Amino acid sequence: MRIAVAMSGGVDSSTAAALLQEQGHDVFGLTLKTHTSTGQSARVCCSSDVLSDALRVAEQLRIPFEVVNCQEVFAREVIRPFAEAYRDGRTPNPCIECNDRIKFGLLWERAAGMGAERLATGHYARIERGSGGLHLRRGRDRGKDQTYFLYRIGGRLDRLEFPLGDLTKDEVRVEARRLSLPVADKPASQEICFVGADGYAALVEETLGLRLRPGRIVDHAGRMLGEHSGTHHFTVGQRHGLGVAAPEPLYVTGIDPIAAEVQVGTRAALLVREVEVEEVVWSEPPPAPTAVIEVQQRYRDRPKPAHLIATEGTRVRVVFLEPVPRTAPGQAAVFYVGDRVVGGGTVARSTWTAGAA
Repeated sequence: MRIAVAMSGGVDSSTAAALLQEQGHDVFGLTLKTHTSTGQSARVCCSSDVLSDALRVAEQLRIPFEVVNCQEVFAREVIRPFAEAYRDGRTPNPCIECNDRIKFGLLWERAAGMGAERLATGHYARIERGSGGLHLRRGRDRGKDQTYFLYRIGGRLDRLEFPLGDLTKDEVRVEARRLSLPVADKPASQEICFVGADGYAALVEETLGLRLRPGRIVDHAGRMLGEHSGTHHFTVGQRHGLGVAAPEPLYVTGIDPIAAEVQVGTRAALLVREVEVEEVVWSEPPPAPTAVIEVQQRYRDRPKPAHLIATEGTRVRVVFLEPVPRTAPGQAAVFYVGDRVVGGGTVARSTWTAGAA
């Protein structure tokens, strides 16, 4: 097949391209230029080093290579919504938006226009192709599994390839060295690509021209414990950097951007049993309300058993079998049956607190 590979200049996407070529496919590389490193939030994203690494790999493999400039779309579809979410007291996940709108949206359109039958990436995920249809499954390396970021792409699996899904990260590096790729030992990037050394709060202020709005830090009874310089500096579940002295650890349990208040409480106050999830998309038929499935609310979190109860439209109520730590509104809740993704959505709010303030 003719396959386009989204090449980031890292070991994963480079190895994916090399393995597909070795399998006999007609491969070409596309690299996204999403962000210009300027301003106080600048980070080395889409830098000349990143682009040159992708080009070096493409030249070694002797495959066509092109840079796709999508800075304007990325700023509109990913960066600005990210900043607006923090302003509104939510904690967004920009990688999910980027995968949905940019990598498997805009980039696929460019690839298809160049004759690609499929688009491949270096994600650690698997596509099960069989008589039962297409299913998105966790990668074999559970520590690197990235299906949490991919739950929205279920309807597009027929045009995608994840060549690394059956490999561990260590095995990918072994393959990269066998193939003599120049990025075989390149460190992995763990940060949000467009957030600079000054942190996400600086980017929020820069993007929106946000003026600092000080406010109160309060407990669940409304008693003032301290002050802050802006609610966009906080996220639900945060423990460090609160600037409040207390006899036991305190966590952010709620954010009210209108009142400019940050609510904090003990670990027990974080526990919930039910979560409302909105903008739900399904990649498989929804499970019955009596079925026990697993719900993952953070990338590194262990999935928890729960029931799913449909409410109205694209909203679902998640009822956990045991209390779980509250997740920040704006994060994703992804639904699994075994290692298969069946759907997911955005956390709207937690509806029942099991602990005491």
